[in-house]
Amino acid sequence: MILMSKAARAFAPLALVATVATAAPAPTSGELKAVEASLGGTQSLTADFVQTDGRGRQLAGTLSLKRPGKIRFAYGGGVNALLVADGKTLHYLDYDVAQHSKWAIGSSPLAVLLAPNPDLGRIARIVPSNNEQVVVVRARDPRRPEFGTLVLAFVRSGNAPGGLRLEGWTAIDAQNKKTTVRLSNQRFNVAVPDDAFNFAEPKRKKA
Repeated sequence: MILMSKAARAFAPLALVATVATAAPAPTSGELKAVEASLGGTQSLTADFVQTDGRGRQLAGTLSLKRPGKIRFAYGGGVNALLVADGKTLHYLDYDVAQHSKWAIGSSPLAVLLAPNPDLGRIARIVPSNNEQVVVVRARDPRRPEFGTLVLAFVRSGNAPGGLRLEGWTAIDAQNKKTTVRLSNQRFNVAVPDDAFNFAEPKRKKA
């Protein structure tokens, strides 16, 4: 989510995450285990999303997630681009300029969301929150700072896996550039076909 074109960085503010993203992390607690349970219990997810970059530019679309390793951001509003992970690799495809960029999922903050067995103990901490219904976790691998930071926000909900509903996240890259994603209309553990993560290669237009 952090090494891509201006179009892919254009994301709506998730105010809570944006506020706490730079706060000092609290000590690990039982809530971190609850977050692991929520992520581990989310085998699939569909949602609408709105994204905002640091300049306030926004894009919206639909998200499909299937663990392990698969996610698709389908942009609306006439944006002819796609961000998709196929299980191993994260692809950004810009069809207007026939550009295909890709990175290993493990070198992206999204690896926290897509790992087969979420284990946050070494890389994540709970961030203090003034709202008892909100759980915020900051994940950053100190051994791989170049991979950036992911700050996840959850709301307590008995209808969500592990009792926590993922509301969105902020990805912060090594240059401190922030991309915020806010989710709505979340549906957990619904059928998502594997071919949802297929894509067509961009083709250069003939002169």
